[in-house]
Amino acid sequence: MEHITQSPTDPAFVQNPYPTYDRMRSSGPLVWWTDYAMACATDHATVSAVLRDRRMGREVPPELAPPADPARALFDGVEAHSMLELDGPDHARLRGAVLRAFTSRAIAGLGDGIRALCHDLIDRFPTGDFDLLDAYARPTPVITIARLLGVPAAAADDLLRWSNAMVAMYQARLTPTIMAEAEAATAEFTAFLREHLAHKRAHPGTDLMTTLLDTPLSEEELISTCILLLNAGHEATVHTLGNGVAAMLTAGVRRSDPAAVEEVMRLDPPLHMFTRWVHQDCTVAGHDFYRGDRIACLLGAANRDPAVWTAPEVFDPDRTGPAHVAFGGGAHFCVGAPLARMELQIALEVLWERCPDLRLTAQPVYADVYHFHGLERLMVAR
Repeated sequence: MEHITQSPTDPAFVQNPYPTYDRMRSSGPLVWWTDYAMACATDHATVSAVLRDRRMGREVPPELAPPADPARALFDGVEAHSMLELDGPDHARLRGAVLRAFTSRAIAGLGDGIRALCHDLIDRFPTGDFDLLDAYARPTPVITIARLLGVPAAAADDLLRWSNAMVAMYQARLTPTIMAEAEAATAEFTAFLREHLAHKRAHPGTDLMTTLLDTPLSEEELISTCILLLNAGHEATVHTLGNGVAAMLTAGVRRSDPAAVEEVMRLDPPLHMFTRWVHQDCTVAGHDFYRGDRIACLLGAANRDPAVWTAPEVFDPDRTGPAHVAFGGGAHFCVGAPLARMELQIALEVLWERCPDLRLTAQPVYADVYHFHGLERLMVAR
């Protein structure tokens, strides 16, 4: 297995990680990323296989669990009940509860509200140059998630602040300041949800939070699940919408059909690395792995595998090929994928309808947020 060295916070990598992925992929389906001290799956076939391999999972083997860190105790307490970090029966139970609430009918029922929200946000676009992320990409998903959960839309700013602080814990550039901000956000978000869960018990509605209260989840599991739905659903959708608009404006394409949405997610996905713990000894791509090893699935590399797609660096909404891996795969396939797809399609449809002459006014700038990949700002004018 070839060893590759590449700092995930290097400015050139942050702005364009794809040349590094090409170098990794050309070295084989598995490489050793020395900066992470971890094997990484680089091509579409291997990433897809690892994501679906039941001998691996997200849960840390108990014998390898790190000692408790008081500096992140609140955050880790929420994570301990998150279905994203669990496998087996506990994961299936939590995921099943969410799926019972996340029905196709419930998601479709959000469509008109999302469309009206997009029109309202565009009505308030400033004149001259402005950042489309702040004006459109960030508020659309956070307000949608607030409505889905059944909390006041007025809480959107707090939800956004808490989400950003907590999601920062997954970044390569983790610092004591980021950790402290995440702890504070976790405390505030948890208190907010406890209050609203109590209100929903007394005054049930038709929202997702009320529906979850009818499942056998504990209070801690309810809180972790609501936080996960906000953090994962918001962060990924903001990045995907921003990356997608930038790609379309650069390519001179304005589309919002399902094929265009899928191509946006393939070309420049919001999450580039998703790891798996090896639970049972196994062989992957000719290499032996043992319980306690980790394998990183490089989703961004897999989605530009030239063995699968011709000219994978080109935005081509008419291309054919297998499903991309932006939503992951296997037991942990993104539970919010149907909502994300609908949000993106509506947001793009309304944006191109209302702003047909939208144009870039500055080079899009990516944020230093790896393992995520999303823009720091997207300056445009109409």
